[in-house]
Amino acid sequence: MHPVEMIYNVLCLAVPFSVAILLAALGENFNQRAGIFNLGCDGIMCVGAFLGFMVPYSIKAGALLPYGNVLGVLAAMTGGALLGLLFALVTVTFRASQGIAGIGLQMLGWGLSGTLFRHFVGGVTGVEGIHVYAIPGLSHLPFLGGVLFSHTPLAYLAFLMVPISWFLLYKTPWGLKVRAVGTHPRAADTMGINVDLTRYQALMLGGAMAGMAGSYLALCQAKMFSDDLVAGRGFIAVALVYFGRWSPLGIMGGALLFSIAQSFQLSMQVWGIKFPYEFAVMLPYVLVIVVLALARKARQLGPTDLGKPYNREMRF
Repeated sequence: MHPVEMIYNVLCLAVPFSVAILLAALGENFNQRAGIFNLGCDGIMCVGAFLGFMVPYSIKAGALLPYGNVLGVLAAMTGGALLGLLFALVTVTFRASQGIAGIGLQMLGWGLSGTLFRHFVGGVTGVEGIHVYAIPGLSHLPFLGGVLFSHTPLAYLAFLMVPISWFLLYKTPWGLKVRAVGTHPRAADTMGINVDLTRYQALMLGGAMAGMAGSYLALCQAKMFSDDLVAGRGFIAVALVYFGRWSPLGIMGGALLFSIAQSFQLSMQVWGIKFPYEFAVMLPYVLVIVVLALARKARQLGPTDLGKPYNREMRF
């Protein structure tokens, strides 16, 4: 196979692979910018994947049939927002440990989605899902057409969310509040910003985006649901926020880098390259760990109060 064709195949796989972790990581960025470290992102994605699958699966006929996929995505976002609200209640109002609460939310989401799936569905079943929409004109461009302009609408929306997230964080009053409560919540409180309310809003938005990420896996990528569908992508999304230095553009770069490594290991098996399968599967995750280990100074750029509960009654 020609090297250019090999690169083309890897990139065509990498872009759709990056969508779920990009959406989840952009949502997690809002959480961390507000000072909350949400390790439960993986569990929210599991619930989002189940709801995204279950809604169109349940609609067999009727007036809602053409809108089944859209309703599935909306249901996934709503479920994700509600789980974000639950996490906010535990960590913001009750000031529980964010790490422990996040692991609990991950286990809750994974267990709840799997249990409900076995109860209502029972076995592996597919749905029609969301089809690829090739952008007229652009999809026929040499090389770039297949890489960038032949994907599902959710994929286009995910990459559109990069500038939208940047605008929300840096060009709106709400974004200023989010960054303020994550950097210096006491000063923000003194200026009249409701710290708890802002963190609630950020967590619900992050949860909705994680739910959408899960629905993408169920409706666009796998077009089915299973217990291991998310496969730890939520934890990768949390790490990518750190890797991207809390910048939407940097997060997108990290998501693409991880996805290129993932698509490369799959392509190696198709090309028949003799390489231990287990090491090829490990490659994307090892890459993330290595990059994070080398990015020592990145933590200095993040929210200074990340992971710290805020109590306005305590002065020190």
